[in-house]
Amino acid sequence: MTPQAPLTSDAKTQFRRVLLKLSGEALMGREKFGIDPATLHRIAEEVKSVHSLGVEVALVIGGGNIFRGVAASTQHGMDRASADYMGMMATVMNALAMQDAIERSGLPTRVLSAIEMRELCEPYIRRRAIRHLEKGRVIIFAAGTGNPYFTTDTAAALRAMEIHADVLLKATKVDGIYDKDPMQHKDAVRFSRLTYIEVLQRNLKVMDSTAIALCRDNRLPVIVFDLHQPGNICRVASGDASIGTRVE
Repeated sequence: MTPQAPLTSDAKTQFRRVLLKLSGEALMGREKFGIDPATLHRIAEEVKSVHSLGVEVALVIGGGNIFRGVAASTQHGMDRASADYMGMMATVMNALAMQDAIERSGLPTRVLSAIEMRELCEPYIRRRAIRHLEKGRVIIFAAGTGNPYFTTDTAAALRAMEIHADVLLKATKVDGIYDKDPMQHKDAVRFSRLTYIEVLQRNLKVMDSTAIALCRDNRLPVIVFDLHQPGNICRVASGDASIGTRVE
């Protein structure tokens, strides 16, 4: 990948408030599991760059780098609800790690959990979350929706709508949505724009169908982009239409 110069604080932004959805695997870097400190630091610095543009930032982070509830229930016969609650705990661990990294970059940060654990983070209250954003704090939503059978993609869509985000930024390991897996098919074609219905009808696996349906019903645009290209978070948050795939 070719490094790109970071945006400056003078850049104009299209969005006032964004929700950034990261997979747990995004925190692994080149490791096979867990959290890679260098990757954590890089993401924190990019979040700081977005914040410096005057954009209010909230995050939702998955837990797949630590524990996958669906995999545990299907492969090992674990009760799905129990497995999903364990996955929620994994998202809290990732949120606390990201909070530490962002605060070390100099930004005030709050973790709001859908499952109460007051010794570690604040309980999720919608109005409190919005107030934190208005005061310039970065918000990290943890523990998904607090309910089993719902993915962190769905949690991201739900929280984005609750805080009135302008867009949901879905960071992935590829540079947008393709008609088939680009890792396996060299002739895969990337879409620059799609409708929600096209994503559902084509069964494109970028987000689960519940999350896409929520975004469709509430007209929340989704931008899918490559997390691993340096500077991409800032460019997408500033409204650079040349990056990723936009769903609306």
